[in-house]
Parts: sequence; structure tokens; C-alpha cells
Amino acid sequence: MATSNLIRVSSPAYTTGSPNQAPSKRVGIHNGSFHCDEALGCFMIRLTDKFSNSEIIRTRDPKVLEGLDAVLDVGGVYDPSHDRYDHHQKGFEEVFGHGFNTKLSSAGLVYKHFGKEIIAKELQLGEDHLDVHRLFLAIYKSFMEAIDAIDNGINQFDTDKPPRYVNNTHLSSRVGRLNLDWTDPDQSPDKENEAFQQAMSAQFHAKSWLPARSILMECIAERFDIDPSGEIMVLKRFCPWKLHLFELEGEMKVEHPIKYVLYEDERGKQWRVQAVAVSPDRFESRKPLPAQWRGLRDDELSKEAGIPGCVFVHMSGFIGGNQTYEGALTMAITALKI
Repeated sequence: MATSNLIRVSSPAYTTGSPNQAPSKRVGIHNGSFHCDEALGCFMIRLTDKFSNSEIIRTRDPKVLEGLDAVLDVGGVYDPSHDRYDHHQKGFEEVFGHGFNTKLSSAGLVYKHFGKEIIAKELQLGEDHLDVHRLFLAIYKSFMEAIDAIDNGINQFDTDKPPRYVNNTHLSSRVGRLNLDWTDPDQSPDKENEAFQQAMSAQFHAKSWLPARSILMECIAERFDIDPSGEIMVLKRFCPWKLHLFELEGEMKVEHPIKYVLYEDERGKQWRVQAVAVSPDRFESRKPLPAQWRGLRDDELSKEAGIPGCVFVHMSGFIGGNQTYEGALTMAITALKI
């Protein structure tokens, strides 16, 4: 078979099996330009027990695809009983369910059928555990659904008006930019294959995102130990917290919404106090840091606030800094009262 028609991806750097273990399964996807959904789908399916350490075969040859253990994003078949997960065929209308109506991409299909297993392994819980189910839904809402929608060309807003600005920084765009540039003199299958390996490795942040919910639950539960108001939360360890916070406030029936989140900036060895936004998709804060502090720095800010060690407060009031945890906490407590 011609090399250009069949590309094997060997990527032990991010397989869940032993790098020296011979692949026991083969997963097929199309060759040529790739997108976020198949890169993420391949990454996720290799986290499962069934397809751990599997070899990725990139081809559009129907005869080759027919003999593989699983096929994603190519082949024109959706049949989970035979591990076929394409979404391009006429009549395909599969959705995630649970109140979500966005048509699934190949990544969404893999997540629908294997997501609970992946989450349960990460949390070291049974698949039927309530926390696994909650996280299964939360991750789809705040992460997976956008990938499905973008791949299927679904607009984010029900309006004919053009967007105020273009956002090319989301995960789908970042993965897309890993494709070979048309000006690259080397357009060989090997070079294309190397680019796809990079795209699969880019999905690691999806796995690192999972444990953040557990961290946030603990921090929210302990917020009254920080301040009697319950409106200040301290992150024990920095992690993606914004989307989790809004979900958990509802689930944990937080009566008084959290106004400020404190965390350590490990690079600068300083502390940050960040005002929580009114909603995940808005820039406005529930309670910005005081107007009289905004735009000031260092000694000038410390003098104005009456708090030692102040570093800065952003002009919009959404974030500020202090040299110490005690100073950042005092900034938050003082800001609540102004």
C-alpha cells in the first residue's frame, strides 16, 4: 500500500500503556488535515482500558478501516457496538442528551461512550458514583460542547449580527494551527503525522482539568474559615477555577455568592486577589476592587489602602496583588466593606 495512503502514529510519549508494550488495538482516523475533534477523540480513547496503548492508523482506505478495532471521524458509520464513531454521514443527528442538543463530533461521541470511565479512573471512583456523573455533565457543558459545535459549524449565538470580535484562541483553533503550513516545503506524510502527534499531546490539559472540581469543592466548603462572610475563597492550589465555581455555587447552594478568590502566584511568589465575574461569559465583576485603589501600585497603593505590601490593582478592579497572603486577605476583607 502506498505510504501516502496509510500512516501509522506511534506515540508512546502520551499513551496510557507502557512505552515498550506492543499495541494491542488499532484505532483509525483519516489522514490529511486534522481538527480538534479527532485529535481529542484519539487522546481520550487511549485513556480507556479497552484502547490503552492503541496504535493510531491515519488513512481513508475503506479496506484498511474495516479491519481496525475502532474508527473515529471517518468511514461514514456510527455504531458504538463496533466502535465506529463518525459524524459526517447523512442523517446523523446524535446528541449528548441530558438536556444538551448540540450535534456531536467524533470527540463528543467518544466522550459520550467513554467519558464516565475516563473520569472515574482519574478520580479513582466507581463509574456509578454521583461525583463522576456530575463531572461528566459539567465537563460536557463547559468544555466538550464547544468542540462539538465548532466542528459541526454551529453558531454560538442565535443572531444574524456579526460578532464584535473574532476569537481564534480556543482549543479548536489552536489545534487547527498545528496543521502543516502551505509554505512548508516538507508536505510529506511523515511531517503531517508528526504534526498530528503534537495535536494529540495538546489534549493533555483536558485531563489536568478534571481534578480541579474536587479542589474547588474543598475550598468552597472551607470559605467560612477564611472570613465569616463566606464571600472570600482561598485556592489551596492554583487550578482552572472559574467555570467550576459557578457550577458548584449552584450545586452546593451557596447563599451569598463568592466575591473574591485568593491564590498564590508561584512565579512571582506573591498573592493575588481576584474579583469573581458576574457570569462565566462576562467581564464585569460581582464586586470589583475599590475604585480608589485602581491603577495604583506599590507604596502609593499601600498608603491609599492602608495595607502593607500592596503590589497593584488593575484599572478595571478585577484583580490586585500583595506580597503576602495576609496582605491579600486584608485587601479582600477591606474591599467587601467599601
